[in-house]
Amino acid sequence: MHVKTILDEKGRNVVTGGPQLTVRQAAVYLHENHIGAIVIVDRNDRIAGILTERDIVAAIARVGGECLDKPISSIMWGNVHRCDETQTVEEIMEMMSNFRARHIPVEKDGRLVGIISIGDVVKSHIRVIEREADAIKAYIAS
Repeated sequence: MHVKTILDEKGRNVVTGGPQLTVRQAAVYLHENHIGAIVIVDRNDRIAGILTERDIVAAIARVGGECLDKPISSIMWGNVHRCDETQTVEEIMEMMSNFRARHIPVEKDGRLVGIISIGDVVKSHIRVIEREADAIKAYIAS
């Protein structure tokens, strides 16, 4: 299965923000949208960074609650690992494992077109295993 298939099934909406958002505002976006990451984009929908729940917790642990009023650009990851729609679930699983990333933004022609989370990858993997099991059962029954 490819990234495109996952995005076609789950949708391509991504919660984004600009680097001027405060950490507090980003935390509210994460909470209200029940998500673990917000992708930071520039005016042309090009990925400028990513901010995760873990980043907020780490910032609070390092400098305290005053980090909540700082811009997210002060704690976001600027070197974002990304993928494209042609990559397979196996490749994304390897990326997530190697980079210890739970969210991988998807780019097409340099622009953000979706995001793949670890939950998306797990669901996809389970669907493949279930299909294989059903095929084996059908083969045995015939």
